[in-house]
Amino acid sequence: MTRDPVLRFTDQGIYCPAGDFYIDPWRPVARAAITHGHSDHARAGHGSYLATHAALPVMRHRLGQINAHGLAYGEVQRIGGANLSFHPAGHVPGSAQIRIEVGGEVWVVSGDYKLEEDGLSEPFSPIPCHAFITECTFGLPVFRWPAQAKTAAEIATWWARNAAEGRVSLLGAYGLGKAQRIMSMLAAQGLPGPLFTHGAAEATTRILRDQGYPLPPTTLVSRAPPPPDALVIAPPSALGSAWAAKLGPRSEAFASGWMALRGIRRRRNLGTGFIISDHADWDGLNSAIRATGAEKIFANHGYTAPFQRWLASQGYDAGIVATEWQGETAEPDKEITPE
Repeated sequence: MTRDPVLRFTDQGIYCPAGDFYIDPWRPVARAAITHGHSDHARAGHGSYLATHAALPVMRHRLGQINAHGLAYGEVQRIGGANLSFHPAGHVPGSAQIRIEVGGEVWVVSGDYKLEEDGLSEPFSPIPCHAFITECTFGLPVFRWPAQAKTAAEIATWWARNAAEGRVSLLGAYGLGKAQRIMSMLAAQGLPGPLFTHGAAEATTRILRDQGYPLPPTTLVSRAPPPPDALVIAPPSALGSAWAAKLGPRSEAFASGWMALRGIRRRRNLGTGFIISDHADWDGLNSAIRATGAEKIFANHGYTAPFQRWLASQGYDAGIVATEWQGETAEPDKEITPE
């Protein structure tokens, strides 16, 4: 008799028949296991939520009053006939891969992840498995990230130059994860001026700081006007907006993996862009997949078709999973984490 696969791909989300729960579902379901707090993965309307303890404060801030339970990394929860556990994904603070074991067979859903240790997020930990469901937002060889320290130095130089010219530095970065990563990596090498934040970035920064994540002091823009030597971190949608105009003379930049493509920078009329992403680059994706030892790989959101072909050429049993997860968008005005 053929038994059910560990996970099924449905129009509501990735479903575990043995445990009767979904992983990061995009339609309302009774039981949802959530990889992290970004709005394309943690959506409203589910009957109950299961996530890491570290992810829950941001989820509650964004989703309101929810029926939620937290697990520590590596803690195993028996749900029906399935064993579930969360393991660090390195994407943003509190993010996780989800390991599901049924009858000795192990499948892992990566959620979003990156391999470079950023000094803030819990570092990615490869999980041996039979099947690995991986994101591939940046699943082309053109996407290879510079070292974080190099990008931090570039941002600091741009910031100092703007300050010398009497212009506020306005940097577009997603409000959960990247904004705090930028604060942390700049603080590690010495801040050339004060940090200010848009309300969207400040809300999640305070939550993470209260959880014990080491973040430098910040000032909310609405409470005090930023001086010319300030760096203001705001959602990408704030770039070029009426809100930004109130800052006075300024220089704007966007921090994203998409800045590796000069065509996008030109199309968006962005004079300055910094290449930094909380998703794995081409080398990171391939390294992560090899480290799992999985023979069956499913690619989701991103360059799924070319990445699937590449994996098949490398000897993997590779497929594509259609999801409604968005990943990091190329357009600053279409961010996935609105506040």
